[in-house]
Amino acid sequence: MSTEEKYVAAAYLVVFLFVLVYVLIMAAKLSRLGRDVAELTALARERKRAGQGSTEQPPKQVRVG
Repeated sequence: MSTEEKYVAAAYLVVFLFVLVYVLIMAAKLSRLGRDVAELTALARERKRAGQGSTEQPPKQVRVG
């Protein structure tokens, strides 16, 4: 293997490692986001169940954007 081929192989390896690290970071963020959404869904369902017998007005919806 020539010197040029070694440099090309090293460059591909570095790019591959950067892509791999990026994918792992995104997977971790997606997993955390999924847990957060599940927790918020459970809290919303719990609030809805607790407020079914209540005569309180529901909170106003706020439009963003």
